[in-house]
Amino acid sequence: MISHVVFFQLKPEVDEARVEEMVRTTRSLLLKIPEVLSVKSGRNVDTASEWQFFFNIETESLEKLKITLEDPFHLKFVESVIKPSTTAHFAMDFELDPSKDLRYS
Repeated sequence: MISHVVFFQLKPEVDEARVEEMVRTTRSLLLKIPEVLSVKSGRNVDTASEWQFFFNIETESLEKLKITLEDPFHLKFVESVIKPSTTAHFAMDFELDPSKDLRYS
């Protein structure tokens, strides 16, 4: 299983209400993608951190993650939720089943 985690810096004008909307919209849009097994999103409890918003999706394999990232719901999510509210991001992908050889996933 693959966990795709992305952290975001928010634009200065993004308020708490917008962050709450981002959290809800992230879940509602990304859970529509058939390859997505789970979605988590939220805000950083450390208000001094530059990385204030995150989301995490889990898929069965790297191939299914690739399909997910090209899905129209993901593209809509990026255009309607991420781009208008963020200035920077970084992403990491983790293998959740270390006994599995990812070359064959």
